[in-house]
Amino acid sequence: MPAQNATEQFERAAALDATGQIAAASAAYMAILHDVPDHAGTLNNFGALLCRTGHRSAARTVFAQAAACHPDQPAGHVNLANLLREDGAPGDARAHYEAALRCAPGCVEAHQGLGHVFAALGDPVRAAAHQALGWRTRVFTPWRYRGARRPVRVLLLTSVVGGNIPVRGILDDRVFAVTAVALEFFDPAMPLPPHDVVLNAAGDADSCDAALQAAERLVSGAPVLNLPAAVRATARVANASRLGCGPGITCPRMALVSRRGDLAGALRQFGFPLLLRAPGFHTGQHFVRVDAAEGVAAALAGFPGGDVLAIAPLPATGPDGMARKYRVMIVGGRLYPLHLAISPDWKVHYFTAAMAEQPAFREEERRFLTSMDAVLGPLACAALRWIADTLALDYAGVDFAIGPDGGLLLFEANATMALVPPPPEPMWDYRRAAYAAALAAAQALVRGHPRAAGD
Repeated sequence: MPAQNATEQFERAAALDATGQIAAASAAYMAILHDVPDHAGTLNNFGALLCRTGHRSAARTVFAQAAACHPDQPAGHVNLANLLREDGAPGDARAHYEAALRCAPGCVEAHQGLGHVFAALGDPVRAAAHQALGWRTRVFTPWRYRGARRPVRVLLLTSVVGGNIPVRGILDDRVFAVTAVALEFFDPAMPLPPHDVVLNAAGDADSCDAALQAAERLVSGAPVLNLPAAVRATARVANASRLGCGPGITCPRMALVSRRGDLAGALRQFGFPLLLRAPGFHTGQHFVRVDAAEGVAAALAGFPGGDVLAIAPLPATGPDGMARKYRVMIVGGRLYPLHLAISPDWKVHYFTAAMAEQPAFREEERRFLTSMDAVLGPLACAALRWIADTLALDYAGVDFAIGPDGGLLLFEANATMALVPPPPEPMWDYRRAAYAAALAAAQALVRGHPRAAGD
């Protein structure tokens, strides 16, 4: 394909993409790459489209091609690094952010990404330096709107240190016009962009307290989803205390312990085995099990910060030797089953569980998704409703197991739970209706306020 034709084809594909014609844009991008495999604009645009439509593995391949074919251009490096960081590979992400800065030292997106990376790696000094370079001049970031009708205008409150609700899958860019606010750099004297609703995405009370305090000072007059004060009450230790007294709920004994003092003495009250976790981290990062006092020092060797959460394990392993973790979303006060992960490992995450290999586990999850009340039983369902009322959050999630008595063994309940679509393979079709119901409820929540109804 001649360069001129490739340019014309790319402009057509980008126009289809910009107006939300996903299938036509995908076909047009693929046609270009068939003839010009290293077309930079197509690689980056097509990768972004694949991300938006849930095809993250394909997107990573496309962004990797962009970075490899155009090592002197920052876009491919930043796009690939963003995916790597979101998928729990901060070290690999760092390499590509730094490659982007070698191409363009003033690339704010690379500085923003490194701010997140160094926070995840436990280096707050370098994290703060990159956060300032990335956000001080970009407090407000408008997201691209691709719709044809008047949008619902969303003011999205975010923390630059992370711990935000993953909302890109919820805020469809054909419906919602989003402006993100970097809360730590927000000045109440700054004029706010026009908006219909405020969505507070700063969701981790253990890591986002400065952002949540800033959010409480932001006054817009529009409806606010996930009030900052309600989010601030969901720190892990505070939640274990207030939710553990609920009917049918068992929370683990938990304490925030300083590593600077007599750590061994502080941990003796828990006994062993013991779970140790760095506050503010998710998806199993900096979260270990220690079976004896002699293993504490080695377990904490790579932990960031001066404090650690000590957690007494819950008896969450079933008679078959498998650990189960249910996730139920709370959206607008209603309960939506999202998934069940079954694993031989105590640290259960859906992406590392044995669901793909075991048809019986998928059948058990299908029953949970289609008949939640019958599977969980009345005691656990009543406990979930009590948690929803107590959290008083518009959007949240609960991770838990079921105890021998039918009660709820609570792992965590907070706002940071992600709505992740099932993979595209047909084996996961049974999960799609439950995911779609929770997603539709979350989108309706944002649209549902009188001043956020759209046309």
